[in-house]
Amino acid sequence: MSVDLLLQNVLNPPILFFFLGVLSVFLRTGLDIPQPLPKFFSLYLLIAIGLHGGYELAKSGIDSYVLKVLLLAMLMAILVPIYAFFILRIKLDVFNAVAIAATYGSISAVTFITASNFLQSLGENYGGYMVAAMTLMESPAIVIGLILLSLFAKREENEKLEWREVIRESFFNPSVYLLIGALMIGFITGEKGWKVVDPLFGQLFKPMLAFFLLDMGIVAARRLGDLKKVGWFLIAFAVFIPILNAVVAILIGSFVGMSKGDAFMFAVLCASASYIAVPAAMRLSVPEANPSIYVTMALAVTFPFNISVGLPFYYWLLNYIWGV
Repeated sequence: MSVDLLLQNVLNPPILFFFLGVLSVFLRTGLDIPQPLPKFFSLYLLIAIGLHGGYELAKSGIDSYVLKVLLLAMLMAILVPIYAFFILRIKLDVFNAVAIAATYGSISAVTFITASNFLQSLGENYGGYMVAAMTLMESPAIVIGLILLSLFAKREENEKLEWREVIRESFFNPSVYLLIGALMIGFITGEKGWKVVDPLFGQLFKPMLAFFLLDMGIVAARRLGDLKKVGWFLIAFAVFIPILNAVVAILIGSFVGMSKGDAFMFAVLCASASYIAVPAAMRLSVPEANPSIYVTMALAVTFPFNISVGLPFYYWLLNYIWGV
């Protein structure tokens, strides 16, 4: 991997703000982002990426290529939690294996947003339909995780899964709802609508991302102490599985003829792990699993790895396979 590519990613204002947040915890500066600002930043970023994705989707249209990409995204969201579960069963009980597998089968919208910023800095483009792919990939892993749970877990006879509530949590959680809604608004209003919102959701996107990643750095650093509970096997898993998923996604993208930008974003989606939507669903449906394990793995290991080293590595690997 090129050192220049790695430096170009790390020496990027939003990424540097993430590490500034991490450093503030180590130095005990007391820096904190007061509530409810972190929630506002999350809502802003979801709306911004949804609107822009809808606008780009309106420009490109929906054809057989787009449908193929969306179907492949859903396929990976189904396959990843299955093979992750069986790897995790080497060391873990069924409940924690299910929760972690679902976490890594789903996606991180913030990693996707950071990757889009990285790709833009390189002058590469990707289709707006990748936002739709991101939305479709968030929920299937939860359902697959619960199917695995029903097949392999021995629970008390009177302890039943509330499938109706779980399905609702999977497909109508706030992030999915907001992404779909913003995507539809962007698609319906098209270029005219995007021109109206561009000053707020386009031009201010990177400054808002910097604020959000500053807060994420603080939160991730505070989670580092929980790594003792995770253990070396799970720390290795939290780094190895994203790389494996990205490699599989890049090979699929190459085989089916995705554009380079689409294949990169597809790889990033497959390599990321959820630390918001899936943990909320797992706490509801798999209370036997330990949240400090799967949340810490996704937030304190996989997320920093992806946004610092993972993105340039996946891009380098993509170029290598593409023969660039």
